[in-house]
Amino acid sequence: MDTWTWASAPELLLPLMRLKSISWFDSLLGYPPIKALLPIPILLALAPAVYWFFKDTWRELDREAAAARAARADSGELDLRPAACLTIVAVVLTLQEYYGGRQFYDTTLRPWLVELDRGGATWLKLDRYDELYGYSWWAFSRALGYVLVPLPLWKLMFPKDSLLDMGFRFKGLLSHLWIYGLCLAVVVPAMLIVASQPDFGGYYPFYKNSSRSWFDLISWEVVYFIQFLTLEMFFRGWMVGALRKSLGSGAIFAMAVPYCMIHYGKPYLEAHGAIVAGVVLGSLAMRTRSIYSGFLVHITVALLMDLLALWKRDALPTTFWAAS
Repeated sequence: MDTWTWASAPELLLPLMRLKSISWFDSLLGYPPIKALLPIPILLALAPAVYWFFKDTWRELDREAAAARAARADSGELDLRPAACLTIVAVVLTLQEYYGGRQFYDTTLRPWLVELDRGGATWLKLDRYDELYGYSWWAFSRALGYVLVPLPLWKLMFPKDSLLDMGFRFKGLLSHLWIYGLCLAVVVPAMLIVASQPDFGGYYPFYKNSSRSWFDLISWEVVYFIQFLTLEMFFRGWMVGALRKSLGSGAIFAMAVPYCMIHYGKPYLEAHGAIVAGVVLGSLAMRTRSIYSGFLVHITVALLMDLLALWKRDALPTTFWAAS
């Protein structure tokens, strides 16, 4: 009987992984008590700058709201706008949570696409683009809930309110582009800090086949950008526009609450960043009377975050079309 020795043992091959060394800064940010409380001093530090930059805008909104409230008091009119607006917001966001995501697509829409594919609609290429179709439903449901429901409904309930005055005019956009550049100068460094967190690289892009080809990545960004446009129209356009003559500058902060909450499930620091983004983009929309500068900020940051996440994983596409 042969005697077993280490020398006679078969070669043991272990899976090799390239481990990234974690800096002291990343370790510090990852420590739960520090990470949990870190946003608070950041918010306090940013508050004076945000106040200084937008204080005149907030004062103007408060003066407009005070005049509108006085006129309603004189006429005896009951202001139903806050009740109507906030109820619509609650209903729309609840419907989207339960019917506007991947679960509804998988259980209701995907079986229908499977039947179409089996019936000869091979152009769908469902096996290849199933995930992209799911996100397309997500973007469409946002367009439906953020634009096609509240805007006509609001015009029906309050026919004297101008929808174009809710930030949808292009006039003056070019003259305010410097604010867009200033916002990026503030946001991009914060984005780089968020990108250093371990949960960042695995979270973006949402569409996990973005690295498969440039076609996949571009198609995803188009879907993503449409969602951002409808989001800006809903939160910074319609919601703030509907509430500003009732709540004044408070309309911006009322909007920032549900806007922050739709970020739950995203990386922790980013969810807190949505508080700042909501207030800043809402104030920017009221200062410029346009949502488009905020939209440009949003899509620029979103694109940079996707590209940065792919680059950190060494997963940027190398071909335009995915291999068959």
